[in-house]
Amino acid sequence: MKLGIFPPLSSPIATPDFITTVAKAADDCGFYSLWAPEHVVLFDQYASKYPYTDDGRLAVGPNAGVLDPFQVLTFAAAVTKNIRVGTGIALVPQRNPVYTAKAVSTLDWLSGGRFDFGIGIGWLREEFDALQVPWPKRADRTVEYMEVMKHLWTDDLASHEGPFYTLKEARQNPKPVQTPHPPLYFGGESDPALRRAASIGNGWYGFGHDPASAAERLNVLDGFLRENDRTREDIRVIICPYRHKTTPQMLEQYAALGIDEIVIIAGARTAEDMVRRTEELAAELMPTAERL
Repeated sequence: MKLGIFPPLSSPIATPDFITTVAKAADDCGFYSLWAPEHVVLFDQYASKYPYTDDGRLAVGPNAGVLDPFQVLTFAAAVTKNIRVGTGIALVPQRNPVYTAKAVSTLDWLSGGRFDFGIGIGWLREEFDALQVPWPKRADRTVEYMEVMKHLWTDDLASHEGPFYTLKEARQNPKPVQTPHPPLYFGGESDPALRRAASIGNGWYGFGHDPASAAERLNVLDGFLRENDRTREDIRVIICPYRHKTTPQMLEQYAALGIDEIVIIAGARTAEDMVRRTEELAAELMPTAERL
């Protein structure tokens, strides 16, 4: 089983020194991946419900700012050698697909093929409104935007015609190092999210699951995979337990479910404390993960 880490990548904590130090420490400790979230703007007041807390609120202070995931991951990739870097998750329907395709291919190019593309449809309607992007049909928009990106990543002359986007013949280079493109991990816990992962994804990125809730969702995912003539062997499953403390015993339970990777959220306010926390997690969990 692989272990990933999800450090705090928001200002004012995530300074250049913090990112450099923490990314190197995670790489040196043998973590498989490092993940970054995405929100381009946040709000003091919003009606949308964050799906991963009981009160529906995202625990971010008024002066905090989530760093752009592609830029911060490029920064981290530049000072590491082995660790993979991933978006957890990129809000694809909010973004122009041509620019996103370029960001993905550039990061994959500069990291030497170490990028994992975590994809979501978003939960914060107010953010869509700020970007003047329609909230309705955002799932359908996501699926079509991924088709646009795949053309840009794989075709010498890319084009697309659809209800949400039209692209006349164009060239985009460099192509990603990974072929045909970086792995696509669809996030989300709903049945439609699992259906997207099963039909067009290279994997599912589940968030906030303990072994019991992961097992229930994986049973649903398996059904959708069968509908698409696929099996669990055709995809990777990544789970971030979020607020559930991960122990060696829990890793064994996750592994018994066939989960490929566990991403641990770890927080600290200084680089030194974050390095210490990273080393503690590696000492506690890595021997079990390597055995599984």
